[in-house]
Amino acid sequence: MMFKVEGHKLRSGLLAFALALTAGATFLPVESVHAQTRTLPDFTDLVDQVGPSVVNIRTVEKVAQRGGGNGEMDEEMQEFFRRFFGQPAPGTPRQGPRPNRPQQEEERPRGVGSGFILTGDGYVMTNAHVVEDASEVLVTLPDKREFKAKIIGADKRTDVAVVKIEATGLPAVKVGDISKLRVGEWVMAIGSPFGLENTVTAGIVSAKQRDTGEYLPFIQTDVAINPGNSGGPLINMRGEVVGINSQIYSRSGGFMGISFSIPIDEAIRVSEQLRTAGRVSRGRIGVQIDQVTKDVAEAIGLGKAQGALVRGVEAGSPGEKAGVEPGDVITKFDGKAIEKPSDLPRLVGNTKPGTKSTLTVFRRGNSRDLSVTIAEIEPDKPAKRATDRDEPAAKPSASAALKSLGLAVSDLSDAQKKELKLKGGVKVDAANDAAARAGLREGDVILAVGNLEVANAREFEAAVAKADKAKSLSVLYRRGDWAQYALIRPAR
Repeated sequence: MMFKVEGHKLRSGLLAFALALTAGATFLPVESVHAQTRTLPDFTDLVDQVGPSVVNIRTVEKVAQRGGGNGEMDEEMQEFFRRFFGQPAPGTPRQGPRPNRPQQEEERPRGVGSGFILTGDGYVMTNAHVVEDASEVLVTLPDKREFKAKIIGADKRTDVAVVKIEATGLPAVKVGDISKLRVGEWVMAIGSPFGLENTVTAGIVSAKQRDTGEYLPFIQTDVAINPGNSGGPLINMRGEVVGINSQIYSRSGGFMGISFSIPIDEAIRVSEQLRTAGRVSRGRIGVQIDQVTKDVAEAIGLGKAQGALVRGVEAGSPGEKAGVEPGDVITKFDGKAIEKPSDLPRLVGNTKPGTKSTLTVFRRGNSRDLSVTIAEIEPDKPAKRATDRDEPAAKPSASAALKSLGLAVSDLSDAQKKELKLKGGVKVDAANDAAARAGLREGDVILAVGNLEVANAREFEAAVAKADKAKSLSVLYRRGDWAQYALIRPAR
C-alpha cells in the first residue's frame, strides 16, 4: 500500500517536472511547419527573369610569334648552336643573312568571365580584371549570339569595367537599392565558372561593408563563386542586381565558402564616369594614413579608437596647404564621421576635384576644422627618406629620465629642419630597452610627448621628466616622410 502511494507521488512529481520544462515553450502545429517549408526560396522565377541579361565574356590577347615560318628554328636556339658549337644548328639552310622580317603576332585565348547587360543599347558591365590586357573581347548572349565588344573603360581600383556591343533591344537588368540589403538575406549568382555558361548558385549575405579594398566596402556572401564567375551579377530575391561578383577567399584556387561582391551603387557610380569620360576622376588630399589603436587613442585623449591617423603629408598637396600635420587624427570629412581609416579615401575619392571640403582633425588634445580644396588623384609618389647634412652633430642628451627609457636624443640642425620642413623636434641618437621595444630607432625624429610639442632636447627632457612614470609615455615621431605614435612602456 505504501508503495502505491509513493508511486502515485512519483508520477505526480514527474508530471509536474515535465510541465515545468515545457512552460513557456511554443510548439508549432504541423501546418505551420509545412508553411515554413513552402516558403523556402525558389529561384526558378529569378533565373527566368535575370538569366537573359547575363552574358559570357571571352578575351583574346596578341602575343609575339618568336619563331619564323617554313620550319625555321627559333632565333635563341640558333644563337645557342652558333655560340657553343661554332656552327649553325642542324637543318639550318646555309645562306647569307636573312632580311629583317616584320615580327608576327598570334592571338591566343586569354580567359573567360561573366558580365550583365546594363542598358538595352548594348552596354555591358563586368570586372576590370576580366578584360585587362585583352586585344579582343567576345560577348556571347544566352541566345548564343556572339558580338565583338569595345572596351569603353576599366577602373582597376574598383575592378569595374564597361564594354559595348552593337545591339539594341537587349534585356537590361534591374538595379537594386544596396541600403536595403540585409545580412542573412538570400541572394543568387549567375555566371560562367570554368567556362560553364549560365551556371546558377545561391546563398546568403554573410556581411556588409567588408574591408578588403581601398575604395570598396565589399558584400560578403557564401554563394559559390569560382574562376569564370567574375563580373557576373549578384541578385536579390526581387530580381535586382545588388553587386558584381569579384573575388573569393581561397587557399586552393576554388570556392571555400567566402565570396566578395562589389556593391552595385559603387559600380554604377564608376560606370557612369567610364561611359561619359572613359576614365574615373577621384579626389585626393595627399595624406598617408594609418589606424588609431586603442592604446594611442587613450594616450592622446581621443577617447575611443576612431578616425584616420596622419602619418605623412605630401609636399604641396591639398592637405599640406590646408594645414594638416603628421600626427593629426582626421575624425570627420564634411561632417561625416571617420570611424576607420578606409572611410577617408572613400569619402575623398567620391568627391569631385575642385570641391572645397572641411576636415575635422584632433591635434594636441583639441579638435579643429580645416578647409581643404580637393585635388584629382594621381599616381603615388615614392617616399623620400630624409638624410643628414654634413654638419657637426649636436651633443646627444641622455639625462636620467631618458636613460630609463633607453633614449638618447639631440637637437636638429637648421639644415635638417629645413629639409624635413619642421619647426622643431629632436633626433633619436640611440634607442634601447623600452624605447626599442616601442619601435623607435636611431634616426627617428620625435615631434611631441603626449599632446605637448617639443622644439629641442631641453623641452623634450622637461616633458619626459613631468610625465607620469607609472603610465606609458606617448610620443609622436617621424621616420623619413612618415609619422607615427609610439607608446614607451616603463619597465616594471
